[in-house]
Amino acid sequence: MLIYPEIDPIIFSFGPLKIHWYGLMYLLGFFVAWRIALFRSQSNWSPIRKNQIEDLIICSAFGVIFGGRFGYVVFYNFEQWLLDPLWLLRIWEGGMSFHGGLLGVLVALWWYSRKINKSFLALGDFVAPLVPIGLGLGRIGNFMGQELWGRPTDSWVGMIFPNDPDQLLRHPSQLYECFLEGLLLYIVLIVVSRKPRPRGALGGLFLSLYGSFRFIVEWFREPDIAIGFDLFGWMTRGQLLSLPMICIGTTLIIYAYFSANFNRKLVDKRGQE
Repeated sequence: MLIYPEIDPIIFSFGPLKIHWYGLMYLLGFFVAWRIALFRSQSNWSPIRKNQIEDLIICSAFGVIFGGRFGYVVFYNFEQWLLDPLWLLRIWEGGMSFHGGLLGVLVALWWYSRKINKSFLALGDFVAPLVPIGLGLGRIGNFMGQELWGRPTDSWVGMIFPNDPDQLLRHPSQLYECFLEGLLLYIVLIVVSRKPRPRGALGGLFLSLYGSFRFIVEWFREPDIAIGFDLFGWMTRGQLLSLPMICIGTTLIIYAYFSANFNRKLVDKRGQE
């Protein structure tokens, strides 16, 4: 059995103001993304320049916050939203969804790509490696905040979370996600991006890999209390939301390489004429 470290979810409080580890990890994630983006913007293939990075990060941050909140409300608490529509705006009460945040970022990237007159797919390829470290830090914040813990287990990796009312040995699923969706996904994307890839391939790889990793980890993560299991009682809401990511990401990869191969053959043919 692993021992949960004594960590207060609240870093410090000043009157009614409370600073949580999860919020700090969010800020740190954006900072790391900004630093990686500055470095990647120096490459010749970069679709944006150094002076455009801050605007990109700000747009993405708004997409994460508003999209994440909207996704949490619609995907996981739709009935409560119908009873209290203004609950959507009370962000300070907590509740964020990755899949909603992803949709928010995609909308923000689409808008920004049009603003700077750049390809949406190229911008998506640029942003893809910036995301995993922030995801990993967010899962560490979940772990420190004792939230989104795993299902009960009898294995040696189980630990008892202090605020668990049942005091059961549970999988530290937040750490599983930190490793897979954070560290491993980042390493794969960075290694793949070292060589030129067809436009859209890197973004597609991010979608397919994240969706696959999330689908796997959901087998160890406790389902949302208000929802439980979907699809005949054996699949979680997170898994259902990850399936489209896997399909879209795989399709995008195939399209990227097929399109690049087609264009290359077309150029060769014209060169022979």
